[in-house]
Amino acid sequence: MGLARSSGWPVSRIAAELGVNHETLRQWIKTTEHAERPEAVAQSPKDAEITALRKRIRELEMEPDILRRAAKYFAGETNW
Repeated sequence: MGLARSSGWPVSRIAAELGVNHETLRQWIKTTEHAERPEAVAQSPKDAEITALRKRIRELEMEPDILRRAAKYFAGETNW
């Protein structure tokens, strides 16, 4: 989500570059921003740990797909 926030590019362009649907990327960004809001902080340490673990699971589930798509994109750029 860092690329979407820092690049200044439209979400649709980033999604096209990564080979994902722009609405999917938009939803990922929205979910990430929602999780990072201060009012979304859990009440107890146990709840905070559960929230952090769920966030990490989401990240790990998305990484292989994003990396595969990025590798495919960059392989095309270098004509491998």
